[in-house]
Amino acid sequence: MNETVIDLIRHGEPVGGRRYRGHGVDDSLSEKGWSQMWHAVGNYHAWQHIITSPLQRCQQFAHALGERHAIPVTIEPRFKEVGFGEWEGLSHDEIKIGRATEYQAFLQDPVNCRPRDAEPLEDFIQRVNSAYEDMIACHSNGHILIVAHAGVMRALIAKTIQAPSAGLYRIKISNGGVTRICHTKTGGVLELLNGKLSN
Repeated sequence: MNETVIDLIRHGEPVGGRRYRGHGVDDSLSEKGWSQMWHAVGNYHAWQHIITSPLQRCQQFAHALGERHAIPVTIEPRFKEVGFGEWEGLSHDEIKIGRATEYQAFLQDPVNCRPRDAEPLEDFIQRVNSAYEDMIACHSNGHILIVAHAGVMRALIAKTIQAPSAGLYRIKISNGGVTRICHTKTGGVLELLNGKLSN
């Protein structure tokens, strides 16, 4: 059966630890972040192409991996993280504790209770899905790696399992975690979540 295999890996921990970065804060990977990503892929390199978010925390590893195994790398701007508006740069504790009411509203209704100046969730989902559909069409029957963000991966998982966008933040995506989606004529199937690859 002809199928297109899409592996997705979330970037490792960036410099500065856990905080809301969105696409407005472009931190590099920390030493721990690099380790998380290399550990996740091991020596696996069955991909024909690597596609990455333009942000450093993804792009740095994508290019290093591509160079190691002579795999071409393409930067896809539409795979950058969702914009978090005025939350960008703030730690999780600053939001959970310092803006508790706002944070709880966001968790209950992430579609309508966005941080001020944040990218609308439906706009984000639309741009990610459009990039994904273009990629599937371009690499049909191939094996591709996407290096991206938790938000991007949540949007693509939700698309695959036909989950409503209101539930996006109820999907946990680990730093360095690998997700696999396999596509056939009947559509996509989620085969792995927060896993690791091995030879």
